[in-house]
Amino acid sequence: MTDGLRLSLSQQNEIPLNATISCEPGKVTALIGPSGSGKSTLLRSIAGLNQPQAGTIMCAGETWFDSQNQINLPTQARRIGMVFQHFALFPHLSARANIIEALQDHPRAQRQAIAESWLERVHLHGLGDRLPHQLSGGQQQRVAVARALAREPKVLLLDEPFSAVDRRTREALYLELAELRGELRMPVLLVTHDVQEATLLADQMCIISAGNCLQTGTPNQLLQAPASAQVAQLLGARNLFPAQIISHTADHSLLRWQNLSIKTKPCHELANGEPVDWFIPETGILLMPLNERPGTALDNPVEVIVESILLLGDECRVTLKAGDFELAMRVPQHVAQRYALAAGQRLQVRLRGETIHAMPRQPG
Repeated sequence: MTDGLRLSLSQQNEIPLNATISCEPGKVTALIGPSGSGKSTLLRSIAGLNQPQAGTIMCAGETWFDSQNQINLPTQARRIGMVFQHFALFPHLSARANIIEALQDHPRAQRQAIAESWLERVHLHGLGDRLPHQLSGGQQQRVAVARALAREPKVLLLDEPFSAVDRRTREALYLELAELRGELRMPVLLVTHDVQEATLLADQMCIISAGNCLQTGTPNQLLQAPASAQVAQLLGARNLFPAQIISHTADHSLLRWQNLSIKTKPCHELANGEPVDWFIPETGILLMPLNERPGTALDNPVEVIVESILLLGDECRVTLKAGDFELAMRVPQHVAQRYALAAGQRLQVRLRGETIHAMPRQPG
């Protein structure tokens, strides 16, 4: 992958790093983690705004940073496009002029035409003369993206680029970025704390905490099979519980949870008797059919009490009490009405074993 982005960085200071990341051209890698986890430090390191203590950064076949060989290209020598959370547009320059600022290495006669081309590509045709304060938040963001891409960067860095706009504008920008991505032949790194945003936009996600890359994979891989309870928590998992492995068969494994035996998909890599954490997505919890029909071979019936029901549009988020723990479940509003769900109601749910993921218990 010589034409993509590869980095392996480490530092031991007030912002520690121990990260290895790769991203192919035309692909989006999302860096997800809490505030202070090192996401923006990684972007600043790629951009040449932060010098790590050790490691390498390679992009498009070029070495941008190599601590061992004392290579550290300045920012202006790294062809990067960067979009910040607050856009960083020049307030006294028009939208067109902001884009032209990124074209200083192009012949002067070509700059106007290139800027107009980018205004059209980001759906701002006819708005080139407007100053930033005359544009909406979404339009300012489009100018920032156009400016970043106009200089034909070798990597595009997006630092929380959608957090300063309203939800409707954000969703429109998602679609436009997805559309643009098909035309880009460069790696794209997206820093975000929004798991849903990363799931929509990214080809792969990297979970970061305290400067460490905890797990990297496709959105589905991480959401369905987090490597640890910490990763599951950082991905927003609500149904995460301690248990113990009882036994394994060819087609399932058995967990002891409270006083229940829970069947899961096989996890033979975990030893009998081993303490584990297990996770089930909210969609893996189903109401038992009103006609008592049996479910699948891996269904786990559990008696619960409805604690609360929160209406979210056409969907209900239901909190259930199961022994000493709470289960979170989502059901369509019409299903909640059909079952006449109400706080204090006793009922039975099914935990779909094929959606349960068990992982080694972390010390502490």
